Amino acid sequence: MLKNKLRNPIEIKIATVVAVSAILHESDPAALEAALQEMTGGVADFFDNEFAVIDVGALEPEQRNIDWLKLMALLKKFHLNAVAVRNAPTEMQADIVASGLSIEHVGAPRQETAQPAPATPTAPAAAVAAAPTAAAGSMIIDTPIRAGQRIYARGSDLIITAMVNNGAEIIADGSIHVYAPLRGRALAGASGDTSARIFAASMEPELVSIAGVYRTFENGFPQEQKGRPAQIRLSGDRIDVLSLNPASRS
Repeated sequence: MLKNKLRNPIEIKIATVVAVSAILHESDPAALEAALQEMTGGVADFFDNEFAVIDVGALEPEQRNIDWLKLMALLKKFHLNAVAVRNAPTEMQADIVASGLSIEHVGAPRQETAQPAPATPTAPAAAVAAAPTAAAGSMIIDTPIRAGQRIYARGSDLIITAMVNNGAEIIADGSIHVYAPLRGRALAGASGDTSARIFAASMEPELVSIAGVYRTFENGFPQEQKGRPAQIRLSGDRIDVLSLNPASRS
């Protein structure tokens, strides 16, 4: 009994929460649903129940009459959990709060990343992006990353010396270096750094992203690089996969 009385019923600790940004360029529900359908390419788990911040900064004034509950339900249909709204003008904020969403206040103007090409699963009506910030330092992980685990190197590069298994997710604001097989999801430049890259000693990921531009490999990773040393980089608005073997690039 004494032990139970001394234990607090709840503890609050600082935790790292990763959220994607859903940047609205239109507010018409049909247009948004079509864009999300094209973005995900019909892949049911393209988004793995990530938290999402809805960015309305790009909307014209006549597009700001939004049914927030319907928008949240639409995002939920695609496994995105809306938690806040960014760049909301004052006149929108009461309805946003009434719907259960938070208001995210941004202290500085945000620079958006380029829209991905048709080959990349995304679309103009909604995009995953964030404000560019420079990464400094690195996080080093020496143990395998197992299915269901998520590692986030905030403000730094991520270096992993063990396997990243299928179903795992690794995220870095800078570049990602995996000195072992990479078989899960890898998202570099998570804060918008378009120069970030993903390197792996054995490249065979499920999904990759640079600065919010995604590419999935539901049809299999390119055979010429699968299981070999390779890098992922953003070339303009396209995700490129390049061999790290000098002989194959000559």
